[in-house]
Amino acid sequence: MTITRTALAKYIDHTLLAVDATPDKVSALAAEAVRLGTFSICVSPSMLPITAPLGSVKVATVAGFPSGKHAVEMKAAEAALACAAGADEVDMVIDIGLAKAGDFAGLVGEIAAVRGNMPDERLLKVIIESAALSDDEIALACQAAVRAGAQFVKTSTGFHPAGGATTHAVALMRASVGPDIGVKASGGIRDYATAVAMIEAGASRLGCSASAAILAAAPAD
Repeated sequence: MTITRTALAKYIDHTLLAVDATPDKVSALAAEAVRLGTFSICVSPSMLPITAPLGSVKVATVAGFPSGKHAVEMKAAEAALACAAGADEVDMVIDIGLAKAGDFAGLVGEIAAVRGNMPDERLLKVIIESAALSDDEIALACQAAVRAGAQFVKTSTGFHPAGGATTHAVALMRASVGPDIGVKASGGIRDYATAVAMIEAGASRLGCSASAAILAAAPAD
């Protein structure tokens, strides 16, 4: 598969979730996203609202990040506050322990609580931390996300020691959710070849902080 620079940019959530991010760095991220033509920027909720010009670039943020070990009410409130501050999309982290325990009802409940606290037109992505889960646990978490009304499942925070996205996990997630739910690969995508491999495996969105380098290596339109 060959994906041109402009087409590949539309897969990318241009991401800055570093703990030392500053308003100036977020403004620079926004300017770079506009220049590159990425789908969105993804920043921490404390960086909202975005005041820099964004044009058509969307705003994504995170909830329950990065551990997922937050009270359900806190995740839901964080998502609601983020949407009120201009977030178009929220990437929430599940309580991975629920997946490890096989607690399908618990997973559905916490995802549904966040989904229910967001405006209908806003998009919810569910981060399952796939590198920390078995194949069966990945499938369980993905199916819970679909049942709870999420529009996307996402591999990773990029902060877990188990690692980030793999093509195996992306393919399994795609098989688990079917063709109508988004799959976002995130964590460790730093070059063009890896980005294309994730898309070939079934990703419909990519979370990248190295967007400029990835797109520089893509074929021109």
